[in-house]
Amino acid sequence: MNDITTFPPSRADHVYVSVRDDIFEMRLLPGDRVTEGSIAERFDVSRTPAREALQRLQSDGLMRGYVRGGWEVVPIDFKRFEDLYEMRKLIETFAVSKLFSAEGAACAGIAQMLDRLELVWKVPCDHRKRDGREMVALDEAFHHALVHAADNAELTNAMQRVTDRIRVVRRLDLVYGDCIDDTYDEHVAILDAIRNRETDRSVALIARHIEGSRAEVRTLTEERLQRARTAIGPDSVPYAPPRLRRTS
Repeated sequence: MNDITTFPPSRADHVYVSVRDDIFEMRLLPGDRVTEGSIAERFDVSRTPAREALQRLQSDGLMRGYVRGGWEVVPIDFKRFEDLYEMRKLIETFAVSKLFSAEGAACAGIAQMLDRLELVWKVPCDHRKRDGREMVALDEAFHHALVHAADNAELTNAMQRVTDRIRVVRRLDLVYGDCIDDTYDEHVAILDAIRNRETDRSVALIARHIEGSRAEVRTLTEERLQRARTAIGPDSVPYAPPRLRRTS
């Protein structure tokens, strides 16, 4: 008999996941404000689970409180994202270098991982995905597969935390930027180098790839964020105030 009891998600869990998804899907954008009351009303809960969910989002680095039950999606903080990309670079370069010390079953698992990734990324140009949101998911899966293959659970968990925190700007980059073809080309080059067991080249390519992504964050402007606001219209989500369009 299995003694493990599975408990259903709490109300706070439901609110947390729903609001987090709204942030990740850009229905809520950096700088958007909500209140505990509006969230409680939207999800038909009391203020206590609404506040608990917002506090968890604050711990994730996605929300911050300001006054009288008001909360704000964390605005773009370039220094913070610079730090996160630096951490990401350390994690991924170490993980890639570790792949080359694998033996036996681990080595076979890495080969299978490369097979799966090549099916996604080594495709003709006219078969490449063009939807930015879909590209975000594919991009994250690529990088997580490389780190996961290093077989270090703590490294994988750290990578997930970094990914969750940079997802907002990465979405702005892929959805409203122009880097999809570069992403494909660079991923293919990384896979080829790993396949050919070129340790130094593999590490250099992944480092250069992440640095390029970090450079995009440096050039991320209010104009691009405003393009995102305009593209999804003046209304955000039912629990956030309508966005005001700029007229000049």
